[in-house]
Amino acid sequence: MSDTRDPDMRQLMEAADPDFTVVMSCVFGVNEHVTRTYIQLLDQPGSTVEELADALDRDRSNVNRALTTLLDLGLATRERRLLDSGGYVYQYMAVPLPEAKEMLKEGLDAWAEQVHSVIEEFEENR
Repeated sequence: MSDTRDPDMRQLMEAADPDFTVVMSCVFGVNEHVTRTYIQLLDQPGSTVEELADALDRDRSNVNRALTTLLDLGLATRERRLLDSGGYVYQYMAVPLPEAKEMLKEGLDAWAEQVHSVIEEFEENR
């Protein structure tokens, strides 16, 4: 999977100077759209799906999927806001960047540990 929308660890390792979106996409195993949605939430906390869809120039279903992924990863939260006209809307917030960075570091460390285990367990006399 060397596609820039869904990078893998090889792409990350081969990049001389990867940007944050590539690192985040690789470590969390998400596509670039999910990463862009997270960054947009950092810039516009409390956004609704409709606001994010407009800002990202994506349809609402794509934004909903990206938000579900971010929620599942613990990179976003949502709150229900009651509307004056009745009903409600969800507003989404990105977890603070320092917390996301820590999660990235932990994810990368866990991956490195797994690779080290594979190397150590590999039999020399195969």
